[in-house]
Amino acid sequence: MNDLISISAFDSQRPLLFTQWEFWAFFVAVYIVFALIMDIGKNRRSHVRLHLRNVFLMLASWFFYYKTSGAFLLLLLFLTLSNWLFARAVYAAGERKFLKGLYLWVCVLVDIGLLGFFKYAYFGADFVNQLFGTHLTITEKILLPVGISFYTFQVISYIADVYHRRIEPVANLLDFAFYVSFFPQLVAGPIVRASEFVPQLYRPYSLSKRQFGIAVFWVLNGLVKKIVLSDFLAVSFIDRVFDNPMLFTGTENLLALFAYSLQVYADFSGYTDIAIGVAMLMGFFLPQNFNSPYKARNPQEFWRRWHMSLSRWLKSYVYIPLGGNRNATAGTWVWIAVIAAVALVLSGSWWVTGVALGLAVVVALVAWLRPQHRRLLAANLNSFITMLLGGLWHGASWNFLIWGGLNGIGMIVNKIWHGWNAHLRFLSVLLLAAGVTAWRYYFPQPWLNVVWVAVVAVAAGGLLGYLYYLCRLPQKGFARAMGTVWAVLQTFVFITFTRLFFRAGSNLDPATANETAWRTARQMMQQIGSAWNPDTILPVLWNQRLTVLLFLLGMLIHWMPDKFKLWYRVRFASLPVWLMLVIVVAVVTLLYQFMLTDVQPFIYFQF
Repeated sequence: MNDLISISAFDSQRPLLFTQWEFWAFFVAVYIVFALIMDIGKNRRSHVRLHLRNVFLMLASWFFYYKTSGAFLLLLLFLTLSNWLFARAVYAAGERKFLKGLYLWVCVLVDIGLLGFFKYAYFGADFVNQLFGTHLTITEKILLPVGISFYTFQVISYIADVYHRRIEPVANLLDFAFYVSFFPQLVAGPIVRASEFVPQLYRPYSLSKRQFGIAVFWVLNGLVKKIVLSDFLAVSFIDRVFDNPMLFTGTENLLALFAYSLQVYADFSGYTDIAIGVAMLMGFFLPQNFNSPYKARNPQEFWRRWHMSLSRWLKSYVYIPLGGNRNATAGTWVWIAVIAAVALVLSGSWWVTGVALGLAVVVALVAWLRPQHRRLLAANLNSFITMLLGGLWHGASWNFLIWGGLNGIGMIVNKIWHGWNAHLRFLSVLLLAAGVTAWRYYFPQPWLNVVWVAVVAVAAGGLLGYLYYLCRLPQKGFARAMGTVWAVLQTFVFITFTRLFFRAGSNLDPATANETAWRTARQMMQQIGSAWNPDTILPVLWNQRLTVLLFLLGMLIHWMPDKFKLWYRVRFASLPVWLMLVIVVAVVTLLYQFMLTDVQPFIYFQF
């Protein structure tokens, strides 16, 4: 009995993770009971059997979340009940717009209020102090419930879809609770819409031999990504560099930054792969969340491939309500004011807020004086605000705001770039290269060296493309392939350098995140931008040869053609079960060699 109580109790030092043997013991037990329910209930009415299955998996999901977050299970249950009740009230209000809107906004404010308390309490205290000159402090550290952002966004999408009559409210509270708490995707997504998942609750269970093989493949694929690429790279190299950048050379800092791009992808997509595989074994299909994002040719395409469920959520419930690519709404200007206030609190300077508001005024004047550009300006402004809010979703600190802002600027620049002809494109990169060169010459700074190298590389590529255009050579075959490769590399480098600000402030106490993030980012840019000794580059890379090898191998697999990846997935799924089992044993043995003493939590658990 004591052992059973010990196993069932929540341990804050060892939450239940996909990479622990305890999780797989839990899943095996769940799967055995699940199979018994589906088998014993064969002679009963199908809807009774499905109801028993749903209730059992709901209870198992609650237990999983308790083992992950302890008493925060009560928060999950509260949000489940409140959103179920409010959604029914919204639907019952019919065409009474005021009442329907009132129910919607009360529910959303409750959801956002709880999320805001846990994620932005430190920011809120700073805001009040900045505004009223008070000295509020938060003495007790506020623990962030695992996965709160994901299941909060999920229930907000549900009640919003009910409000717009895209779906009907779920009649059964237990079915809705199962939808909200389904354990494979509960704590780190993907964010699943009710319209995608709820109909599956009432479908008969079916799993073909090939689907079983695909599910096993996704589980193994996710575990390899997480343990071999993410955890091993992080603990053996990346974390050490980010913790003390000045102790490492510019080569090592640059390698750590690029390796982190692979780490964060392997970590997050690895979780999603496992979640998809585990859910599929139980007959449920989750949406794709990653589509080889580092194959993207521009920042806009990157965000169509990265964390796709969040990108769709932001588009549906932030970007389009702001006006999308049609116009700027009142919400656009409200969010500009909010972001300016955030800038004031984070910087502690009215100058920063003044600059933010000044830019907004300039944009508004241009839109008023140039009606022909109004739609383009509105689309870019709404896109930029959406990306800033995406950054703030990760946390209220400068590093996340800069990260979101850089991605927004990248998307805007890409849109403008594609609207220019070849002559204007070449002239712009030429002037940019000349300007950065002059800036670097008169005001030398290590970070400017990094910017200068990037700009010169872009200008060199632009010159080559311009000459190709002037010679009127055909844009197909080898030339098109090289153009794609160059675009992919530019996008990958851009996204990687924005990750400096993302990683620098992650895993930090919110009270000290800004200061630590700035120091880390500044020191890394100083090391990368300082003079490199050519004689030390090869020895440094040799000393880090395992990191270099894993990075190159990971990127090579990532950049493989989609058709080839589909081919080997299907081939694996078509293998005899005994051979599939042999491969599973071999992969688990390999994973054991890379397992670390301390299991590393998934990066996005903190969001």
